[in-house]
Amino acid sequence: MLRLLTFCSLLGLFLGTPVHAAEPIPVVASFSIVGDIVSHIGGNRVNVDTLVGPEEDAHVFDPAPRDAARIAAAKLVVINGLGFEGWMDRLIKASGGAPKLTIASEGILSHQSTIDGHERIDPHAWQDVGNVRTYARNIADALIAIDPEGGGLYRANLSSYDDELAGLDQEIRAAISAIPTERRKIVTTHDAFGYFALAYGIEMVAPQSISTEAEASAKDVARIIRQVKSEKIPAVFLENVSDPRLAERIAAESGARIGGKLYSDALSKENAPAGTYIAMIKANIRELTKALMP
Repeated sequence: MLRLLTFCSLLGLFLGTPVHAAEPIPVVASFSIVGDIVSHIGGNRVNVDTLVGPEEDAHVFDPAPRDAARIAAAKLVVINGLGFEGWMDRLIKASGGAPKLTIASEGILSHQSTIDGHERIDPHAWQDVGNVRTYARNIADALIAIDPEGGGLYRANLSSYDDELAGLDQEIRAAISAIPTERRKIVTTHDAFGYFALAYGIEMVAPQSISTEAEASAKDVARIIRQVKSEKIPAVFLENVSDPRLAERIAAESGARIGGKLYSDALSKENAPAGTYIAMIKANIRELTKALMP
């Protein structure tokens, strides 16, 4: 093999055409969770640039001019969709470019939330691992469309990742089934876990709307405290993109215990417990199990 590589390099120099590896395809992902999925499917054929990074809140992201330049340089832009990136349309327009846009959530059954009497689509579909299997297929299809030569790699990576996701889904179901039914209730600081609740049978109560942009009213907080007391909800959880003071107040006034940190809208830094999507879900399950088991 070494002789072959040396021969090819010398041949390239002799012909005046040095041998180079193909440049990675520039892909922009809207936020850290989607960026991680793209990286798993794309492997070394893609260079993923994530706009809203780990521990950052996409709900309150304010794009800068340099972000428009990042979009302009991309061959593919991957977003969550479902209204999560309300700033993306104007950012793409400001970029002046025309990258292919892929909505990772396309084809899933969306969940509705009632906020102030109005029905709104909940964008946090990644909290159901079954939906992320759809995300991964959509991303693989998009990469194959712009890079057919990499199709074999993308399909192989998709197959491997899908197997991991299927195993993760079963792991969640086993963990939740071990928790007594009457204890499968928690309070979180914003309504990011609706898909998780529907898929896995945990009742989630949240004083904030589906966006961290909206602050919980005093009336909402008082209602949650009464509910926690009356239903004996075991735990109140902090989130990695929310102000902890809200959860601390509810816990203090209701008597519920403070659970560990749940990751809702963003991954952790790479060297922390939730540096990938799969690690994030496993970290959440560990914290839920720890707090809810009697």
